[in-house]
Amino acid sequence: MATFIKRDGKYQAVIRRKGFPTVCRSFHLKSDAQEWARHMEIKADRGDLPTPVKVLDGYKVKDILERYRDEITPKKRSSDTEIYILDAFLRNPIANLTLAQITPAHFSAYRDKRLKDVKPGTVNRELGIIKHAFDIAEREWNIPIKHNPLAKLKKLKAQNARSRRLTDDEYKTLIDAVDKTRNQHIKALINFAIATGMRRGEILRLYWHDINFETKTLFIPLTKNGHSRTIPLSNQAIGILRDIQAKNDTDKQRPFPLSDNAAKLAWQRLLRRSGIDDLHFHDFRHEAISRFFERGLSVPEVALISGHRDFRMLFRYTHLKAEDVAQKLV
Repeated sequence: MATFIKRDGKYQAVIRRKGFPTVCRSFHLKSDAQEWARHMEIKADRGDLPTPVKVLDGYKVKDILERYRDEITPKKRSSDTEIYILDAFLRNPIANLTLAQITPAHFSAYRDKRLKDVKPGTVNRELGIIKHAFDIAEREWNIPIKHNPLAKLKKLKAQNARSRRLTDDEYKTLIDAVDKTRNQHIKALINFAIATGMRRGEILRLYWHDINFETKTLFIPLTKNGHSRTIPLSNQAIGILRDIQAKNDTDKQRPFPLSDNAAKLAWQRLLRRSGIDDLHFHDFRHEAISRFFERGLSVPEVALISGHRDFRMLFRYTHLKAEDVAQKLV
């Protein structure tokens, strides 16, 4: 409740609220003091009064991010990648700043510095995770965050669309390099990605019981967009799976018994050994979808395989060869 003190011909309104510093102001008229007091009490009830610096100094940025990493991140499908991102950010000096010290300018400087090393899309993803951590801390953990320091930070325009196609010479170079690698699963992984257009994670999570050799179909229960799908398999894809089955040391549960990290490391070693520049494993998905169109499949048919729910998104992956289309115009 507010108290009013008459002093030197003026009325002083005093607002005391536990956990907040005392707020007071003097007025010539008592009615003005009472009106101001009512306004301040409403702000206090809404939690709009400024949080004392002493309280904000009790929390560091790393306290929020560590709790988010340990409690929220493990529930996500991309938990391994997100943990890696958060652990890297926790080594940044920003993580040791208190909530009283942190400002949007700190994250703006971090963003600009990161842009020298990575693409805008990567920076957006990193800052998006941290922004969500602050949102959770405010909404669910009762941490005194009045304004998320990343809320008004301008999102970068990502230009990650690629038109990379795999040439015949590059494919031959890759396969030649595979013969020199210790990981014997990587060759089948590459060929299966090109034959199906599946993402690396989808292939690595594939189980034998998801494959129906009679109908030549494959069920993908967990996808990037959260929607399961069943895709048709070409003779090439079936052949790859049959070759894997024929091996004596084949895994009884999964055709591609690799962890995500093992597959990444094997791919990186293969790239270094082959000497091919600017090739991502995800480019095989791009290559596969382009080949589907070149074989005459319709947009709905390709979308059935690729899992795109918005047909317009297919144009990000599809880059037909002009000379092939020219043959259809004869």
